[in-house]
Amino acid sequence: MHKSKRARAEGQLFLRVLFVTTEMDDFVRVGGLGAVSAALPRALRAFADIRVMLPGYRDIIEQLTHIQIVGRCPAFAEMPACSLGRAATKDGLPVYVLLCSQLYDRPGNPYGDEFGRDWPDNDIRFARLASAAAELAMGKLDKNWAADLIHANDWQASLVPAYLAWRGAKLPSILTIHNLAYQGLFPKDSLRRIGVPESSFHIDGVEFYDQLSFLKAGLVYASHLTTVSGTYAREITTEEFGCGLEGLLRVRSDAAELTGILNGIDESWDPRSCAQLAQQFGAGDWVGKKANADYVRKQFGLAVSRGPMFGIVARLVHQKGIDLVLSAADEIVDAGGQIVVTGSGEPALEQALIDAHRRRPDAIGVVIGFNDAQARRIFAGSDFTLMPSRFEPCGLSQMYAQRFGSLPIGHQTGGLAETITDGETGFLFSQPSRASFLGGVRRAFSTFMAQDQLDSMRRSAMGRSFSWSISAGSYSALYRKLAAV
Repeated sequence: MHKSKRARAEGQLFLRVLFVTTEMDDFVRVGGLGAVSAALPRALRAFADIRVMLPGYRDIIEQLTHIQIVGRCPAFAEMPACSLGRAATKDGLPVYVLLCSQLYDRPGNPYGDEFGRDWPDNDIRFARLASAAAELAMGKLDKNWAADLIHANDWQASLVPAYLAWRGAKLPSILTIHNLAYQGLFPKDSLRRIGVPESSFHIDGVEFYDQLSFLKAGLVYASHLTTVSGTYAREITTEEFGCGLEGLLRVRSDAAELTGILNGIDESWDPRSCAQLAQQFGAGDWVGKKANADYVRKQFGLAVSRGPMFGIVARLVHQKGIDLVLSAADEIVDAGGQIVVTGSGEPALEQALIDAHRRRPDAIGVVIGFNDAQARRIFAGSDFTLMPSRFEPCGLSQMYAQRFGSLPIGHQTGGLAETITDGETGFLFSQPSRASFLGGVRRAFSTFMAQDQLDSMRRSAMGRSFSWSISAGSYSALYRKLAAV
């Protein structure tokens, strides 16, 4: 593990960690993984020599000012040859980018085209990333650096621990499961395309109902598994939330090889200093909060109102319970509430929200797409944030909302159960059903009418800390434990 080359910090070994991801807010974001990949490595710099590895998407190449080529990967199976570049973010965080224009220089998002269709060669695109990451970690690409530990994220990087194992490397590895529902399933023919040993295609290996599962490969071969909340770590060992992998996850959990570490949010989520708001404000400055509400109402074309505003900042997918909001929208509006939504996702849900807006344009505002400044103003202006997710590994919106004085109304699952204190900083409801959700909404209306209670809850919510330093400390301890084995 190249111990002789490790730097020392305050008497402790300063581990070299390769953090492999497919999104990073600095350059490209599709979901919460981008926020985590931007914030967690930065928080870990106090504990480790941590470097991020990303595919060389067009957006990333255009934003990095200087990329130094440090290594080359020969073609492997049906995966093309590529180069490895090293660069840095504006604040000096080292970033490796895998340069292969035929795989990554494309329109659309990291996973699919501009119409939302997955790229048909995603198996090759992300296996190429994983294979190169394993080579880099083993010291075979950058002659000046090798890893003591590798930290892979989600299915796209899940083959990293597998390639390490198939190449006989003894490096410890962590796989973080940000959302078990996305597994990277491909036909058996992918084995040949990406150089996976045929001998690994069985029920205790990479096979999942006669398909190749990238995620399962990581669950099998990684030294340790983490998820993004302790509650979700327990939930995925059950049939309800285990997506067919609960048996394997129970085995890893029983062996103390599955840990839940709650995500954090970065320090920019402070309404007293956030530059994107219509007006900055702190706890108790409800005039400042109202200024943001007025701005949002005007921006979304809503009527002037003294009633509560309910915000939704989310991917518009079935998991997030958007259909539950649609089913309850008329009751919310008839009771004097307004709803503002921003996000993108499944076309049918996008269209249903647009139709709801057309039906009630004075009370339901919808913008399809995502804009960070707009999202911040919605959190700042809204009284409540709707999060009726069917499952939620961690969730970030409920943390953002609380910091900005918008009380979240969330299903009691995953990270929502851990970060919302029911009746104190928000409202939890027990079932992902219309009736249970409306129970939470009605409690919010009652609180809105009781000004003292509303103010007290807002103050409690805005006083919460969701610092990344807590998560980073937990990851650092896990890194040191695994590297010492």
